[in-house]
Amino acid sequence: MSKNTQTKTIIGNQEWCSFPELGIPAIKARIDSGAKTSSIHAFNISRFRRNGLPWVSFEAHPIQNNRGIVIRCERPLIDKRVIRNSSGLTETRYVISAPVTLGDETWDIELTLANRDSMGFRMLLGREAMNGRLVVDPSLDCALGDRTKAEIREHYGQMEALRSGLKIGLLASNEALYSNQRLLEAGEERGHEMVFLNAKQCYMKLDADEPEAHYRGGKLLNDLDAVITRIKPSVTFYGTALARQFESMGIFTTNSSAAISQSRDKLFSLQLMLKSGIDIPTTGFANSPIDTNDLIEMVGGAPLIVKLLEGTQGRGVVLAETKKAAESVINAFKSLRANLLVQKFIKEANGKDLRCFVINGKVVASIERTAAPGEFRANIHQGGSAAVVKITKQERILAIKAAKVLGLEVAGVDIIRSANGPLLLEVNSSPGLEGIEAATGKDIAGMIILSIEKKLRWKRGVVTDSF
Repeated sequence: MSKNTQTKTIIGNQEWCSFPELGIPAIKARIDSGAKTSSIHAFNISRFRRNGLPWVSFEAHPIQNNRGIVIRCERPLIDKRVIRNSSGLTETRYVISAPVTLGDETWDIELTLANRDSMGFRMLLGREAMNGRLVVDPSLDCALGDRTKAEIREHYGQMEALRSGLKIGLLASNEALYSNQRLLEAGEERGHEMVFLNAKQCYMKLDADEPEAHYRGGKLLNDLDAVITRIKPSVTFYGTALARQFESMGIFTTNSSAAISQSRDKLFSLQLMLKSGIDIPTTGFANSPIDTNDLIEMVGGAPLIVKLLEGTQGRGVVLAETKKAAESVINAFKSLRANLLVQKFIKEANGKDLRCFVINGKVVASIERTAAPGEFRANIHQGGSAAVVKITKQERILAIKAAKVLGLEVAGVDIIRSANGPLLLEVNSSPGLEGIEAATGKDIAGMIILSIEKKLRWKRGVVTDSF
């Protein structure tokens, strides 16, 4: 260890350290003198009381890109602070104090608890922890010594997350999709057994006394505690039939077969919204091409939006800027016997809309989506962008009510801001997680798993005193 004339230890831009009292023998920290506070990776954070005092428990993956190693920690809670993160957004975090060992020295530092899965390092060492002790040489890496893979294995062995006994199936089509991977990881992080089920490879036995669901090779699925239903539009019929089968077997589904069916029928879902007092853009529907002109006029004329009822993720949505263009698009779709809606174009929205993520009657995250240059529709699947947005009370109530009307426990509710207030565009029963997790930094997948635990009244085995 080298020291300067002020007897301060010289460290690099990243260093290995340890927290003996947290049971973390090795964790690599990003050294950031621009950050005031230090932070450590934490998930499954839970506040409780011990001997009448506030404590917090949490779990951590101390090694980057390794979810198999899980350390469970408990410390007294010393504070709760509003912190501005690296994206410039503010969030409230719990604060603990723990001794850190860096090189040959050990001293107490304060740590905020935050999910750092998406960040480069599981820990950040800020300037408050370094004052009077350390000097940073940004040209150095691990000035106090690196750790080999063998040393890491020696520290942590083959530690794995404990299994709880909950067995959760994920009914979807593509296991490699970001959303599906995040749900599988989030469930495993919380100690559950996660099983991916390709909807097309499931089959069922209809029996009044012993209904069954099977997976390829004859594997029986009757032992599942819950099923996360993420059914893509092209397999809605068979996917909802499977969901009904699981429901008949007494297995909890995050979104029921009836709720998914209602959300997929865009015309029916909009009719349900209007019946419940939820405002939508003026919309028209007709079967015969003879009625095209009247259909255009009833939504206020061009420009207008033409939507295929079976469209998804922005596909099958066309802006017709003139009456002639609208006639051509509508008649072309009808010649293909495609069902479509025509909808008033909300010009003042400027190619933006809101996506509100609702879980169990609560908006857990919201983003504003902006259309890509040259596009009219806000869609991150087609080159658009997304940013965190603060929604109004009226928009929050609208999103919650829309999900409730369709009976969806998990929903992506799309809202557009008009001159007359927020209007509902549509409700997605299998909303993607990538855009909203990236924009907000929130663990939406973990929230979905937590909602299943609450529905099943499952609790982690922690000995605590209640508040």
